[in-house]
Formats: sequence, C-alpha cells, structure tokens
Amino acid sequence: MHLNKDHLEKLIKEKDLLTNYIDLERQLTPNGIDLTVEKIERFKGAGKLDFSNEEREIPETEAIDTDDEGWWQLEEGVYKLTANEIVNIPKNLVGYGYPRSSLMRMGCFIENGFWEAGYHGKTQCLLFVKNSDGVKIKKNARFLQIAFQEMDEVKEGYRGNYGFD
Repeated sequence: MHLNKDHLEKLIKEKDLLTNYIDLERQLTPNGIDLTVEKIERFKGAGKLDFSNEEREIPETEAIDTDDEGWWQLEEGVYKLTANEIVNIPKNLVGYGYPRSSLMRMGCFIENGFWEAGYHGKTQCLLFVKNSDGVKIKKNARFLQIAFQEMDEVKEGYRGNYGFD
C-alpha cells in the first residue's frame, strides 16, 4: 500500500520517519514528502565500483558556495545534492524518490537510489543540469519527493555504508 499524507504525518510525528525538516506542512504532499537542499557539491575525480565493494572508491567532491542571498548558480553538468532531512525507515517500508516536476521544466533531472527498509540517514542524489543556460537553486529549496510503500517487515534491514546524520 502506498502511504498518503495522513499516514506519513502520523509516522513522522510518532516514529520519527523524517527529522530535521524545515516546514512539515509545506513538505508533506498528498502522496509523499518533499526533501530540501542542504548542500550542493561538484565531483573532483573518478570513482571505482566492483562486485564486493572491496575496491570501491567514491570520488572526492567540493562544496559549491551560495551567493549572499543563498542561491547556487549551476552551469550545465552533474552535481551531488544532499538533503537537510534525515530519514529513518522502519523495516516494513521502502521509499522511492521522484524529482519535483519544476526541475524538469527547467531542464534538470535527478537520479537517486532506492531507500531500503531499515535505512537511517541523509539522502544524496545526482542533479543533472541539461539546460545550456544553467539553473539557480536556493538553499532549502524542495527538490525531491519520497513516496513510501508498505511491505511485509524484513528481518534484516539496510546493511550498506551510506547511512549518516
């Protein structure tokens, strides 16, 4: 079952499904929760990915500063976005991320991972700016919506390396 606004609000208030939000009333949508931008980074090198993760290397990034009014001016390219919010997904939910349609209308799109049952931490995703004139994004802008689906509870939740506060 896909969770609606009322169910999500209850889970947020009673179970801390989402913390560190800016304005819950504005961020809750009929079918999900909008996440907001905390920081934007540019990649500074290549990464490596193997089967076992023993040789995996995540490339370094460099934070991009906002101007005096809190805007990032982004040229065409690929960026890593980190959300303000911390998700705490119980073992009977999974999350799916969708970009806000405003980004698509500006010539941008988002790629993100899947939020597994048991994941706790901040969200990071890729922003692809394809508009040759770039885009301006203001700090704390809503950029991504997470929709949650209920499932049978898993015994063992997320075991990856990327959960963090």
